[in-house]
Amino acid sequence: MEKWLRDIFPIADYEHDCILSKQGDITIAYSVELPEIFTAHADDFEVWHQALIKAVKLLPKNTMIHKQDWFVKNKYEGIFSESDSFLKKHSQAYFHGRPFLDHRCYIMLTKRSPARKGSTSLMSNLIRPNIVPQQTLSEVVLQGFEDVAGQFQKVLSDVGIILKRLKNAELGSQDRKAGLVERYLFLLDKEDELLVQDIELRGKLKVGNKSCQLFTLSGVDSLPSLCGSRINYDKYSTDQTKFSIGFASHLGLLLPVNHIYNQYIFVDDAQQTLKKFESKRLRLQSLANYSRENAISRDAVNEFLNESISQQRLPVKAHFNVLAWTESADEEKDIRNLVTSGLAHMDAVAKQETIGAAQIFWSGIPGNGADFPGNDMFNTFAEQACCFLNLESNYRSDDPKEGIRFCDRLTGRPVYVDPYTAPRMKGISSNMGTLVCGTSGGGKSMTVNHMLNTMFEQGAHIVVLDIGGSYRGLCELTGGFYFTYTEENPIRFNPFYLPPGQTLDTEKKEALKSLLVALWKQESEAFNRSEYVALSNALTGYYKHLSENPAIAPCFNTFYEYLQEFFIEELKLHRLKDRDFDVDNFLYVLRPFYKNGEFDYLLNAEGKQDLLNQRFTVIEMDNIKDHPVLFSVVVLICMEMFISKVRKVPGVRKAFVIDEAWKALTRPSMAEFTKYGFKTFRKFNGVPIVVTQELNDLISSAVIKDAIVANADVKILMDMRKFMNRFGELQSVLGLSEKSKNILLSVNKDNREIFMEIGGQVAKVFKNDLCAHEYFAFTTEGKERVKVLEYAEKFGSMEKAIEQMVLEKNRKQ
Repeated sequence: MEKWLRDIFPIADYEHDCILSKQGDITIAYSVELPEIFTAHADDFEVWHQALIKAVKLLPKNTMIHKQDWFVKNKYEGIFSESDSFLKKHSQAYFHGRPFLDHRCYIMLTKRSPARKGSTSLMSNLIRPNIVPQQTLSEVVLQGFEDVAGQFQKVLSDVGIILKRLKNAELGSQDRKAGLVERYLFLLDKEDELLVQDIELRGKLKVGNKSCQLFTLSGVDSLPSLCGSRINYDKYSTDQTKFSIGFASHLGLLLPVNHIYNQYIFVDDAQQTLKKFESKRLRLQSLANYSRENAISRDAVNEFLNESISQQRLPVKAHFNVLAWTESADEEKDIRNLVTSGLAHMDAVAKQETIGAAQIFWSGIPGNGADFPGNDMFNTFAEQACCFLNLESNYRSDDPKEGIRFCDRLTGRPVYVDPYTAPRMKGISSNMGTLVCGTSGGGKSMTVNHMLNTMFEQGAHIVVLDIGGSYRGLCELTGGFYFTYTEENPIRFNPFYLPPGQTLDTEKKEALKSLLVALWKQESEAFNRSEYVALSNALTGYYKHLSENPAIAPCFNTFYEYLQEFFIEELKLHRLKDRDFDVDNFLYVLRPFYKNGEFDYLLNAEGKQDLLNQRFTVIEMDNIKDHPVLFSVVVLICMEMFISKVRKVPGVRKAFVIDEAWKALTRPSMAEFTKYGFKTFRKFNGVPIVVTQELNDLISSAVIKDAIVANADVKILMDMRKFMNRFGELQSVLGLSEKSKNILLSVNKDNREIFMEIGGQVAKVFKNDLCAHEYFAFTTEGKERVKVLEYAEKFGSMEKAIEQMVLEKNRKQ
């Protein structure tokens, strides 16, 4: 015989942001934000566990906790826009439709009606609905219960388990929106999924076309012999470290099927419960001589009573179940195997519920937990019951407008990570200095390429000092300036050029003076005050000369000619002596940089080289890193360029990257500049980034240890298992905690994983999963990089070259 849902529905109404049942039970519901999976240490789980125990002990008698975790298969939806760049368009298409397990968590606190008798399967309100009792109408009872619920919420929020109370509109269905109760009854994936379905409770449990299976932990014989706040996860553990996950995680995100994990803890009258057990112990004592089983049961009850009294444990009743479903009959066997395996990881035995499945499913309705059948509960303590609560959720995503796209390590679902703005707003970090470290082939340059591409698309200015040619492809795609040295095409700059609207301000003048002094004098030579004034006057006079003669192009050649033709005459008028400023010596030393000199190309680039407004600039120093002249000049120009951006390009992010250019850091001027940058660039929205692959670089360099590491609140590290036997030294230099150490040593470069620590507080592992187009744009593999550049020349653009590389790759697969 069919029944109409409205006739047997256990919920009476939603008032004062509470669920009121027809039996007189009052339920306050919360949505819960749990810590992210794979980001915790053993100590964290213990803190959360103790907080849960404390929260449970706050609850008065005749109260229950119903924690309901939803895990539903979903697919990532790409964010497409007509304005998307070449790489962004292909990356969104690559991730679009990627499957993952979505997670939502709710906690329902229910105050059971005093008039309610103990529920069993035969007394379920599914069979016998009753009239609303007096408790439901009492303001005093409601206020007292809300006070307790507020304390419960505060205790958990203090340890990072954030509870947000659900309002009436979220509890019940509204216009075109399903509420919490309806979503459970019809197993709806989303709030806007409006579909009323038949519920079949007789025989096989079905909701619409979803075939359900219910697995319970409701008897002592099916429970694990030991439980705790955490267990080891062997996949991410090493010989020296044990990676921790929640005790119930194998019934959560690690169970890859559509399912709901229901967790019930019932707080009854503790004294009354102990009296019942005392009576039971006496009965078993009298029967112990007739049966060994009675004697064993007597001892077990006696131990239970002793532990409760001696250790001040709170006796509770508990039940845990997994409700899994599928729309495909072929998947039913797989679900049984997966759930059984998940319980086996907890050393528990799966029991597939059939006879009592209807009552258990019915009591899972939010607000109806108090009707849970008592014969399907087991007695335990709050400490043990809390071990079975799921404590982990998916990675959360930051604002895509500020974040960098990585992927979670469980399913590869894209998540956006903002390592700079959000952590500073939350007080997690104090600066934006970034250290990237990893062994060769670990993915450093690919990761930094991806980060820089994202920053560029968000409007940032990028300056890269590189050795190895890692950023050539990205620079071509962004239409940036790529400076490198070859005999056929030597490196060229024009530091004397001023963009339209710019004048010779103090900062530009100081930068040019520093450059001229570096070209003129060795580091050991003195530089006196009169020389400083003379160079300042020379630059001022030169730019005045340019303004009076607009046909003259600014460059070193015309500056040198100005000195010869005009400035020497000015010095004669002032009768300046050689010891004050030896202009002949100055012109002689700088003669190689003038036309037809050895380095006449270096400071005389043709055209309007506007480095200030160019948003992507790469200076490749591989061929000049040992050159005594070129290297010094290029480093100075690079420093001046970025300082100019920092001062004159307000309101946008600026990133300065030093990738393996350790030779640059050995120069005192560059070392001081790097120290200055890591300490102060944050004030100007600047992000200094240093990339290295050598452990000794971190340990041996005082500049790196004292300036870079100490001021790098963002650390991005690759697979470090190579250094496991000497990791203590690295851990000390980097200032990593034991938690960060355990998480870092779980990184697997074969899975393209990276470790990120922010402010010493947030430590996570992400996948740097790239689409094929991004891979060929960022690749540092020698043959691939050469081939991409050859195709770019052949087909006329980097985009067409990458498309051709992808086509060839797809043909081979």
